[in-house]
Amino acid sequence: AFENELGVQAPYGFWDPLDFTADGNKENFLRRRAVEIKHGRVSMYACIGYLVPESIGKFPGYLSPSTGLKFSDVPNGLGALSKVPAAGWAQIVIFCGLIENTGFFQGRQNIGIMKDASMTNGLGPGNYGLGWLGAFNKLKPEPKLRTRKLNSEIANGRLAMFAIMGLLFQNGTFGTTGPEMWFVQFPEYGNTVGDFIPKNLA
Repeated sequence: AFENELGVQAPYGFWDPLDFTADGNKENFLRRRAVEIKHGRVSMYACIGYLVPESIGKFPGYLSPSTGLKFSDVPNGLGALSKVPAAGWAQIVIFCGLIENTGFFQGRQNIGIMKDASMTNGLGPGNYGLGWLGAFNKLKPEPKLRTRKLNSEIANGRLAMFAIMGLLFQNGTFGTTGPEMWFVQFPEYGNTVGDFIPKNLA
C-alpha cells in the first residue's frame, strides 16, 4: 500500500521486515514517517555536533558566565553531559518544546501525544510549511527537485541515525572524541612491508 511513498529507494525498495505497515493503516504510516524524519534530522545535527567542534573548534566566550564556564571547557561528546549546567539543559528542552509547540515559530499548533505539527497541518510528515530550505516559502519550489531532495533527506537521516549510534559507542569505549576514536593505533612496525620483527627485539 505504501510502495510509492517517499523513502522507497533502491536497492531494497519498500523495506518493512517487521510488517509494521501490513494493516495498511495510513495514519500510522504517516506518524512513523514523521517520527523517522524527525529522528533523522536530530541525528544529522548530532553528527555535526561530534565532527565540527573537533575539526574547527568551539565558540569563543562563555557558555555560563555566572559559573565561569567557557565553551572551550566543555568536552565534545558524552563528556558534555556532566559539564553543561542543569539550567543549560533546561533551556535546550524548553527551546525544543517551543519549536514543537509553534511548528517553528508559526503560532500555536495542534500537537499532542504521538502527534506533531506536521501531522496535523495537511502538508505531510516533516513539512512545517517553511518551504524549501526553511526559507519561509521565499524560494520557488520545483516538484522533481523537491522529490529528490526529500528522498535524500530521508536516506541521509537513516544513515545519520546509524552513524550517531556508532559515534556514541566509540566515544564511550575510547573515552574521547579525538583521533584515538577514529584511527586504529598501529604498532610502530605495523605499517612497514615485510618487516614482522618488532624493533628493539632483534
